[in-house]
Amino acid sequence: MIYYLDSKAKFVRANSLLKHEVQVTLLYARVWIPDPEEVWKSAELLKDYKPGDKVLQLRLEEGKDLEYCLDAKTKELPPLRNPDILVGENDLTALSYLHEPAVLHNLKVRFIDSKLIYTYCGIVLVAINPYEQLPIYGEDIINAYSGQNMGDMDPHIFAVAEEAYKQMARDERNQSIIVSGESGAGKTVSAKYAMRYFATVSGSASEANVEEKVLASNPIMESIGNAKTTRNDNSSRFGKYIEIGFDKRYRIIGANMRTYLLEKSRVVFQAEEERNYHIFYQLCASAALPEFKTLRLGDANYFHYTKQGGSPVIDGVDDAKEMVNTRQACTLLGISDSYQMGIFRILAGILHLGNVEFASRDSDSCVIPPKHEPLTIFCDLMGVEYEEMAHWLCHRKLATATETYIKPISKLHAINARDALAKHIYANLFNWIVDHVNKALHATVKQHSFIGVLDIYGFETFEINSFEQFCINYANEKLQQQFNMHVFKLEQEEYMKEQIPWTLIDFYDNQPCINLIEAKMGVLDLLDEECKMPKGSDDTWAQKLYNTHLNKCALFEKPRLSNKAFIIKHFADKVEYQCEGFLEKNKDTVYEEQIKVLKSSKKFKLLPELFQDEEKVLSPTSATPSGRVPLSRMAVKPAKARPGQASKEHKKTVGHQFRNSLHLLMETLNATTPHYVRCIKPNDFKFPFTFDEKRAVQQLRACGVLETIRISAAGFPSRWTYQEFFSRYRVLMKQKDVLSDRKQTCKNVLEKLILDKDKYQFGKTKIFFRAGQVAYLEKIRADKLRAACIRIQKTIRGWLARQKFVRMRRAAVTIQRHVRGHQARCYAKFLRRTRAAITIQKFQRMYVVRKRYQCMRAATVALQALLRGYMARNKYQMMLREHKSIVIQKHVRGWLARLHYHRVLKAIVYLQCCYRRMMAKRELKKLKIEARSVERYKKLHIGLENKIMQLQRKIDEQNKEYKSLLEKLSNLEITYTTETEKLRSDVERLRMSEEEAKNATNRVLSLQEEIAKLQKELQQTQSEKKTIEERADKYKHETEQLVSELKEQNTSLKAEKEELNRRIHDQEREITETMEKKFLEETKQLELDLNDERLRYQNLLNEFSRLEERYDDLKDEMNLMVTIPKPGHKRTDSTHSSNESEYTFSSEITEAEDLPLRMEEPTEKKAPLDMSLFLKLQKRVTELEQEKQSLQDELDRKEEQALRAKAKEEKRPPIRGAELEYESLKRQELESENKKLKNELNELQKALTETRSPEVTAPGAPAYRVLLDQLTSVSEELEVRKEEVLILRSQLVSQKEAIQPKEDKNTMTDSTILLEDVQKMKDKGEIAQAYIGLKETNRLLESQLQSQKKSHENELESLRGEIQSLKEENNRQQQLLAQNLQLPPEARIEASLQHEITRLTNENLDLMEQLEKQDKTIRKLKKQLKVFAKKIGELEVGQMENISPGQIIDEPIRPVNIPRKEKDFQGMLEYKKEDEQKLVKNLILELKPRGVAVNLIPGLPAYILFMCVRHADYLNDDQKVRSLLTSTINGIKKVLKKRGDDFETVSFWLSNTCRFLHCLKQYSGEEVFMKHNTPRQNEHCLTNFDLAEYRQVLSDLAIQIYQQLVRVLENVLQPMIVSGMLEHETIQGVSGVKPTGLRKRTSSIADEGTYTLDSIIRQLNSFHSVMCQHGMDPELIKQVVKQMFYVIGAVTLNNLLLRKDMCSWSKGMQIRYNVSQLEEWLRDKNLMNSGAKETLEPLIQAAQLLQVKKKTDEDAEAICSMCNALTTAQIVKVLNLYTPINEFEERVLVSFIRTIQMRLRDRKDSPQLLMDAKHTFPVTFPFNPSSLALETIQIPASLGLGFISRV
Repeated sequence: MIYYLDSKAKFVRANSLLKHEVQVTLLYARVWIPDPEEVWKSAELLKDYKPGDKVLQLRLEEGKDLEYCLDAKTKELPPLRNPDILVGENDLTALSYLHEPAVLHNLKVRFIDSKLIYTYCGIVLVAINPYEQLPIYGEDIINAYSGQNMGDMDPHIFAVAEEAYKQMARDERNQSIIVSGESGAGKTVSAKYAMRYFATVSGSASEANVEEKVLASNPIMESIGNAKTTRNDNSSRFGKYIEIGFDKRYRIIGANMRTYLLEKSRVVFQAEEERNYHIFYQLCASAALPEFKTLRLGDANYFHYTKQGGSPVIDGVDDAKEMVNTRQACTLLGISDSYQMGIFRILAGILHLGNVEFASRDSDSCVIPPKHEPLTIFCDLMGVEYEEMAHWLCHRKLATATETYIKPISKLHAINARDALAKHIYANLFNWIVDHVNKALHATVKQHSFIGVLDIYGFETFEINSFEQFCINYANEKLQQQFNMHVFKLEQEEYMKEQIPWTLIDFYDNQPCINLIEAKMGVLDLLDEECKMPKGSDDTWAQKLYNTHLNKCALFEKPRLSNKAFIIKHFADKVEYQCEGFLEKNKDTVYEEQIKVLKSSKKFKLLPELFQDEEKVLSPTSATPSGRVPLSRMAVKPAKARPGQASKEHKKTVGHQFRNSLHLLMETLNATTPHYVRCIKPNDFKFPFTFDEKRAVQQLRACGVLETIRISAAGFPSRWTYQEFFSRYRVLMKQKDVLSDRKQTCKNVLEKLILDKDKYQFGKTKIFFRAGQVAYLEKIRADKLRAACIRIQKTIRGWLARQKFVRMRRAAVTIQRHVRGHQARCYAKFLRRTRAAITIQKFQRMYVVRKRYQCMRAATVALQALLRGYMARNKYQMMLREHKSIVIQKHVRGWLARLHYHRVLKAIVYLQCCYRRMMAKRELKKLKIEARSVERYKKLHIGLENKIMQLQRKIDEQNKEYKSLLEKLSNLEITYTTETEKLRSDVERLRMSEEEAKNATNRVLSLQEEIAKLQKELQQTQSEKKTIEERADKYKHETEQLVSELKEQNTSLKAEKEELNRRIHDQEREITETMEKKFLEETKQLELDLNDERLRYQNLLNEFSRLEERYDDLKDEMNLMVTIPKPGHKRTDSTHSSNESEYTFSSEITEAEDLPLRMEEPTEKKAPLDMSLFLKLQKRVTELEQEKQSLQDELDRKEEQALRAKAKEEKRPPIRGAELEYESLKRQELESENKKLKNELNELQKALTETRSPEVTAPGAPAYRVLLDQLTSVSEELEVRKEEVLILRSQLVSQKEAIQPKEDKNTMTDSTILLEDVQKMKDKGEIAQAYIGLKETNRLLESQLQSQKKSHENELESLRGEIQSLKEENNRQQQLLAQNLQLPPEARIEASLQHEITRLTNENLDLMEQLEKQDKTIRKLKKQLKVFAKKIGELEVGQMENISPGQIIDEPIRPVNIPRKEKDFQGMLEYKKEDEQKLVKNLILELKPRGVAVNLIPGLPAYILFMCVRHADYLNDDQKVRSLLTSTINGIKKVLKKRGDDFETVSFWLSNTCRFLHCLKQYSGEEVFMKHNTPRQNEHCLTNFDLAEYRQVLSDLAIQIYQQLVRVLENVLQPMIVSGMLEHETIQGVSGVKPTGLRKRTSSIADEGTYTLDSIIRQLNSFHSVMCQHGMDPELIKQVVKQMFYVIGAVTLNNLLLRKDMCSWSKGMQIRYNVSQLEEWLRDKNLMNSGAKETLEPLIQAAQLLQVKKKTDEDAEAICSMCNALTTAQIVKVLNLYTPINEFEERVLVSFIRTIQMRLRDRKDSPQLLMDAKHTFPVTFPFNPSSLALETIQIPASLGLGFISRV
């Protein structure tokens, strides 16, 4: 039925040929139209449709316009498309329009866009094979689905399994899971996961690991029954039905497997690209193993039976490794190694049998070659004779009535017989293995119920369909019929339950097709009949089919071009079957003689076993007389046909056996509650996440999903509860329409919204809508929300526009004001600048004119000067020429005169010249020698260059040596200075040489006239000199340049040095930072390793505890079995055993202080008291107590003396002397006691006022006030005592005067003498008492002096110790410094850091210890002072009562009663050995934690137990200590086992166990635990035994209790978390409810009430208050809270990741609000530093991810940086699951998700999807000593421990 709506939500009537009324749409409606490629395409109406139109104007999504012609006959309109808000629903029945295109599109969107492979379709789970491994099948996913309602979580195979498991337990009815689909659709994997789920959640009823055996059957059955096909690499070639048996507690006890229709033909033939069964290839891959050498195997391509497909290897599969798994599974199922080797021998024999070849002798006979190797190997493996097997492979026996003939067979028949034998052997081996698997899985106890998992082939149609496809489709017809009836029945029950009028729905009934196949004269019947005929053939059988059914049955047809085929119209499609091979496969013939040969094998015992039961096979229908399957049926024979029986009369055909087994299967399914899983193959190429619409819709039609949709759509497919409808469509209601009755409110609203009442029905709890009505309501809702949004946008935009206008106007006014002011200022500035410009121009023009004038004047003067100079120079030149001419004339004239003279003297001169030449040569040599001094100068230069070169080399060497750089630089400077001085001296010498050269030149010039011939040589000498000077200048210049270069190099070296220093500094800093980071990382890694190791140890401890509990349970069960012959069964929860056996506990160490004393202490902060003062006070209190005890003893003695005197008095006349003496002594004693007390009080006051601590002695200090008040009260009491003494003295005097003289003189005399003696004795007694008092005072002063001396000595020793420690510390620091200086910089930094960290840590620990010690000492001294004051008060009151004046007057002779002082206890408790069990019973087993926690001090049982241990240690009784500790530990375990689910009990014993543990540590005598003890506590340490081992046992027990506490917390919080954190709307109205499908409506369990966030917070408060009442240590409370918050965050996030309906923007807001409330709770409890908030970080980031924008690359970058606590899988999963609740939200694009994946591909995180909700953080118990004094502990009478006494 199709409904059309217009865009204005108006209904328009239109005439239609349809039987029902059709509402048509106008413009822009979206529809589906058929398409040959995509099956269905989406289009949009461009033109209004009117009744009678034959064409629809449409526009496709790609923008192409199209005219769609309606069918002229039916006039059916194209189906409408659902709103986008409904696309991608978990349940297809939640769609408003239910039809084929909607289903196909919804599946495609979920599969392609959201990567979701599971979808509900009513009661059917549709599973699409992703062809990719998905992380959705781990144990964490199983735990997440365990216990959940089916509709609460996203669709999953685990949800179906959980539903079956719960219905089995709730309804006491067997269940079945029917998994069907095409080959390659994932049936086997789905069935495997279902069985894994049952094995995981139910556990085993015994220690036999039945669930592991059930799972181990999978690899065995896959290896022998699965093979590679063109469609599937692991295709099941048989059907199986596995019944998993459960006991009354619904734990797995066994299983049974039935198989159907093994494809035997695959053993001998495989098509192209296919393989034989996996086991053959596994054998070939393992041929190299030593144990397989005897099988003589080889490569798979060697054997005929494994090489036909041409594809012996599957990508990604290691056959050798699979062989190992198969053998392990066989071992686990009890198949021994010998049997395994027997199986492998048979399989290897089949392979070798396939290689047997035949040679034709003629057309009717054949022969096997002699000594044929394959046959020889086969016979050796089977243990049969070669000749017999070779003979019967080529011959057959024919028996007649009278004779038996042996007939040879042709080569073709021989090959067929060989293949038939191989198939028969394999089929029998398959059945044998199935039988042994069933025996291994057989239950040892009675089966109460079972869940069956049916993994059976789906509907198949190929190009050539044979007998196997016929049987498969026949089975699917039967299953489809059962499915249709079940769906119809569920729909009918739903309508009747809701009291909706039920209208019969016409649905497809395939009973005619079933009758065609199995009825009398049906296809199978005719086939069996033809098989019995002697000359029956496939052709004759086909003719019988045509004659019987053609034109008589509408479902049977004959192909046009074939006489050997027939067509059957199945429910899914028409299938054409080829008759060829039907008879042979139905008969399944094998020669009897070959079987006899195999049976005769004596060497191979397994082989005859395969054939020994063939004649005992019964019909499967005879399982029970009634044909019904009983609920507790255990072993059922496999329904697989077993061909080849010896007796032909009793032999049943394959078709007959299959029909019987199918009937048995249907009876079993009808007796159970079925659950359906339909597997869909998305494409034929095994591409991951690729959806082929054609193949998908073909399978949807075939598997019955569309039939379910059709049945649902025929009635009221959309169903809402009244609350869901109200929550979703509250926006369509007015306030006056909302009533308290939700049902009436919904009725009133619907009557207004939908006028046609036939479109909906009101049930008891739900509203039923016809198809299309939800879409109409969604459109109205969207329009209403859109209008509201527009209104809100209008208002907000108007407000924003006005705000913008006001801002703009204000800004414009401001801008105008500033612009106008700016313009005015600019004008004024312009005027000022104009005036200034004129002034500047005036001066500038004046300056230019003046400058021009001065230039012209200067030029004129210069010209004049030049001209005048030129004229003067010309005149001078003229005068100079004239003068020169005169000189020349003078010289010429003189020369002529001298020429004459020279000629005359020429001879003379010649002689002179010769002589002088000789002399001149000598002189010349001298001059040359002197000239050669220039060469020495050059040599000096060469030496200097060498030195400079050496200097350069030194500099280069200095650059290489970094550490000696400064020293070499200084040496270089020194060298440079010396060389410079040398150069300067050389320059000076050069100058001197130049002067000498000048002198020589002068001498040469003076001799020039004498040696004219040497003139040229002298000129040459001068030129050389000039050259030398130039070289000297050049060298000087070069030297200066070199010096400058050296300076530059020096500067560069300094710069390099600074750069190197900077680099070193940076490197040191980097190394420091690196080392710090490395140190932190190593510290974190060590902490992680420590936590891992601690967690591993605690897990082992947990496992040990579980095994121990299991051992105790088994022992109890054995005792019960001994005492009770027939124990009854009590039904409990399925997880009872695991809960019962897993007791792990959590604990925390608390400081056990006296609760009443704590409450009495003032709330204000107390100032720290001086330790020396309190030590003195403590010592004085002890001395006073001792003195009191001595006085009490003295008084007791006096009382005894008084009693004896009274007894004597009765025997003789009354004499008052003794009484007077007694009273006098008593008075003196009281006076001395008062003096002592007064002295003590004065000393206390003095010590208090003279204390060194100004904070303590300050008048306003609290401690000062407390002590002063106590001392004042004591002094007042002593004053009262003094007054009593005075009264007593006066009474004694009056008694003495009252004595009368007696009549008898003697008596008188005696009395007088007696009185005198008494008076003398009195005086002497007073003197003695005074002496004794003085002596006591001296002793007291002496003791005080000794104590002060001792304290001073102690202080002196402590100071000396401090000095010594400081010296040692100083030495150690110096040593460390010296060592650090020797280390390299990196190690130095690291060592210094390590040392600093160690030092600070030690100082911190010392300070903490001192602070704790001071606090504890202060508390203890205060308590002792209070006790002391109380005792003094009691003593004084008792004395006042006993010696009151009235008593003395009335009874002057009676002695005074003074109460006995309490003993000084040692903090031990004594008990008898036989009272140990009573102690454990009263103190542990029968103790109620609530009363103890409220009324007594925390940890009292632990203190009592430890005080008992102390007494046993004091007695040195090791047996008593061991017995008491063992009984205590066992008692705690017993009480926790009994009340382990009670949080108060577990918390109470956790606290006491830890307190007991810490008492054992605190009083162990080990120094590490005695740091905080008082001297009195150190006296109480254990002296004889070391209980370290028992401490470890108690620590392990505390860990177990902590883990049990965590388990209790989880069990309490688990039901609240999902409801409170996810489902409950803490912020009302934020999120709306989307339309839901059938699964949400059918809850598996009854409603237990809705939990809210307040429920969780109340529970957290309850836990926290209980732990605080028990005195649990805050650090341990933090660990418990952290664990609780981790559980909350993990469970919430896991459910969010598995629930598509929860992944929306509004739900993210709800989650963030809920998390903020939890954080507020942490702040209120001061637990923010517990690490609990960090455990919620993944949940917080997931909520943020739901709310952030998800469009652009910037958004992707922000998401990647934000979600650092989430894994990549979790981020992608949330984005895939993100679902808009309203139309205004947008879906996340696939491209955006791909971008996220690309950005996160380098992130290394766990591929696990879910968090481990069962993870427990390792617990630590920090040592926490108690300041409570053991001797002050009182044992309340309520504990019933009167049999123990304090010691």
